[in-house]
Amino acid sequence: MPFDPSLPATNSPLQSQVVRDQLQALFNLINNIVTVTAAQVDGVTTLLPGEAASAGLTVTGDTLHFTFGIPRGDEGVQGQNGADGANGTNGADGAVGPPGPPFAQAVVDAVNTLNPGDPATVSVTFDGVNVHFSYGIPRGNNGVDGTDGAIGPQGPPFAQAVIDSVNTLPPGTPATVGVSFDGSNVHFVFSIPEGASGGEGPQGDQGPPGEVTNAALAGAISSTSSNSNAVPTLDTPFVNDPPTLADMEVMRVKMNELITALRR
Repeated sequence: MPFDPSLPATNSPLQSQVVRDQLQALFNLINNIVTVTAAQVDGVTTLLPGEAASAGLTVTGDTLHFTFGIPRGDEGVQGQNGADGANGTNGADGAVGPPGPPFAQAVVDAVNTLNPGDPATVSVTFDGVNVHFSYGIPRGNNGVDGTDGAIGPQGPPFAQAVIDSVNTLPPGTPATVGVSFDGSNVHFVFSIPEGASGGEGPQGDQGPPGEVTNAALAGAISSTSSNSNAVPTLDTPFVNDPPTLADMEVMRVKMNELITALRR
């Protein structure tokens, strides 16, 4: 409830709830006091002669906004002509005076924070071009701590945590985690950078022999002799001593048979 300066009423019975509400309202008002860090003149209006000067002040965020209304002076009465001198003529008009300095803008030089209870101050100077303002604004009194608020309603039930995905990032990229809540489950999305490539490790132990492919086996066999099991042996001994030409012919045929069988 908002602060009500009429409560508690005079001579009314003291009620703790009324006092508590008033203190809480004052605490809220004090907490809403904005610390002013800048001031800005939004406009300067020229009023008619005789009108009261005015100043407007609003606060937007941490900035004071001023508007000024300044009456111009009354027009002066025209002076009387001097008496003619004997046989004299009227004097010539005086030269027009130089124009006054231009007014560029209003500049806020400083906004100073005063102690609580000090009167606010403002000083104005003019350097021939700009109007300079310096403000002194008292800060608010320190508020008292309010009473604890009521315990809020119980939150929705928490079922479980669900990891929706784990993404791999390039080495050196910062790891990230995204969290969302769908009313029942907490959802996580992890992004984890992979490690940088390590150097070459030492050579490992000799592994077991691998299987021989058909192509490797065929290549190895092609460089060896063929099987000679199909060539029968000479089991009958020669009886001629010395061997005859016929015996030598038998040996020649058997040798050719063996050579042919070993070829691939």
